[in-house]
Amino acid sequence: MNKQILIIAGEASGDMHGAGLVTELRKLYPDIDFYGLGGDRMKETGLEIFYHINRLSFMGFFEVLKNLGFFRQVMKKMTQILDERKPDLAILIDYPGFNLKLAEEIKKRKIPLVYYISPQVWAWGKGRIKKIRKLVDKMIVVFPFEEKIYKDAQVDVDFISHPLLDVVKTSLTEDEFRNKLGIKENEILIGLLPGSRIQEIKKILPTMLSSCEIVKPRLKDLKVAVSLAPTIEKNLLESFLTQTRLEIVLVENFTYDLMRYSDFLLVKSGTSTLEAAIIGTPFLVIYKTGFLTWLVARSLVKVPYIGMVNLICGKKIVPEFVQYDVKPEKIALEMYNFLTDKEKYQKTKDELSEVKEKLGEKGGYKRGAEIVFRMLG
Repeated sequence: MNKQILIIAGEASGDMHGAGLVTELRKLYPDIDFYGLGGDRMKETGLEIFYHINRLSFMGFFEVLKNLGFFRQVMKKMTQILDERKPDLAILIDYPGFNLKLAEEIKKRKIPLVYYISPQVWAWGKGRIKKIRKLVDKMIVVFPFEEKIYKDAQVDVDFISHPLLDVVKTSLTEDEFRNKLGIKENEILIGLLPGSRIQEIKKILPTMLSSCEIVKPRLKDLKVAVSLAPTIEKNLLESFLTQTRLEIVLVENFTYDLMRYSDFLLVKSGTSTLEAAIIGTPFLVIYKTGFLTWLVARSLVKVPYIGMVNLICGKKIVPEFVQYDVKPEKIALEMYNFLTDKEKYQKTKDELSEVKEKLGEKGGYKRGAEIVFRMLG
């Protein structure tokens, strides 16, 4: 009988990392049945999906509260799956609000549990670490500082390096990319990455566009391209683009090329900031959520920065515009300063290179799969 693995991802980054892990696991052990929660990438690896991440990815405390009934339905279904299928192993990917609750059900059934891509326990205080120590058999982390945190808390942990080092790669040359988008050689290209959730798009994209409108008269050879995340409907993004005076290029399936060949980026806080750091293009971090959600988060978050690149370096190497600072005039001024100050621009590129070095070496998915393989016995 095939080995059975339950795997849970609740958002776009988890879907990407889950797909990478499953792909490497299949090389080591082809006879595994994977099922659980995920997105298109995990589905392509052969995962049987009960709920798609498009239905699971909500941003903010109060957005989650409004959908509490749905989450209870999903929890009930996954608990039922645990009893019916009796998996040999469970793998949880980030998504702590749901996954730590499900971990309690997994523990009750004495199913070995791997937590792959740690929740940001260092940001939310150490209460969750105690819970993780009780519930999780193996923690797999992707930042070196996380390994120390868990070892100090006596959690069985392995650092595998960040898998994005394997994922982030371009598919076109710069000439091919610019020709594809119709960008001339002398034109300055600004790339916008507004996020992978509908709430993020609504809160952040209009400000990004307005910032570019302000900069445009001062940098006349300016072109703007917007990345379309696979979890966002194209017509939703286009509805925002019709409200701007800018001529916008919509980029599908070439996000890393956009990052590489843009002169500057505006990036929603999250996985994209690390991708941009690996590529090395200077950028600004932008984040905005609902007012009540922000008040709760501000009282709970224990770190000085929101951008992962700044947290890794322990200093602000990339400017952050968060909540009340998400104003087009402020963002436009910072963009202009970067694009006209060569020394400032190059210094940021050098510091982003340091971030990449701290993420480890390529092969993270493979190392993660080897750990899971050993746990399967």
